[in-house]
Amino acid sequence: MSSASSKADGRVLMLALMAASRAMMPLGARLHSAGIRDRPITPRSPWQNGHVERLIGSIRRACLDHVVVLGERHLRHLLANYAAYYNGVRTHLALDKDTPLHRPAQTVGRIASVTWLGGLHRYYVRTA
Repeated sequence: MSSASSKADGRVLMLALMAASRAMMPLGARLHSAGIRDRPITPRSPWQNGHVERLIGSIRRACLDHVVVLGERHLRHLLANYAAYYNGVRTHLALDKDTPLHRPAQTVGRIASVTWLGGLHRYYVRTA
């Protein structure tokens, strides 16, 4: 896939994170300050924006359904860690099992397990 596609995925993730974290500034103002044009959908019409609905569902199923959120600061921390995991570690079939932030293949070294989000997710790397 092209880098434009991975940039779009990153923007969609960022939009979902901003909406989910209840930023202090109104969402429309935040989007405008980031140079993003707001295109609201009709209320109660999730099918009008399937990409965002899919992403929010993924965040909920892979992260928030398994954690008790203790407050806004904790939610922001969880979402930032999930964004790093989603863009840097999690493989995507649409990207031929690569990550949005490309990482080189590791072929030499011992295999070690690394945990994300307090052990909810694991991935394996090669160490020297």
